[in-house]
Amino acid sequence: MRTLVLSLLLFLTTWAAAAQAPTPLAWHSDLSAALQQAKAANKPVLVVFSGSDWCKPCIMLKQEVFDQPEFTRYAQDKLVLARFDFPRSRKNKLPAAQTQLNEQAAARLNQEGAFPLVVLLSPEGKVLAKTGYRAGGPAAYDAYLSQLLAQH
Repeated sequence: MRTLVLSLLLFLTTWAAAAQAPTPLAWHSDLSAALQQAKAANKPVLVVFSGSDWCKPCIMLKQEVFDQPEFTRYAQDKLVLARFDFPRSRKNKLPAAQTQLNEQAAARLNQEGAFPLVVLLSPEGKVLAKTGYRAGGPAAYDAYLSQLLAQH
């Protein structure tokens, strides 16, 4: 009986933790698809340009903000997400079709070649703000994004 009770408690604890964990975010890899979803849902788009294997601030932004459950909870109902990566290492080379989509997005939104670059777009595709890495973790970044969006 004691084993059954302990097993039940372990199950309930695990289940409760899983219920609180946000579902992983879906990141678009095609700007057109992201804009279509944004328009349909009337949500802004957060576009990220990164160099995942060479740009230290890009890696820090992903680890400190975008990979955190707090950001997931913030973004899931507020934003449509799109990520365009420009790795340099041969082992991380992207398929040609994805490289072309990334280059098209960069030609439209990141002509400066800035990394990391975070661009907020209206559902219609108008640039609302451009930013990059900011220290402080997900809570600070979420507050900053909210502030940027409130200005428009």
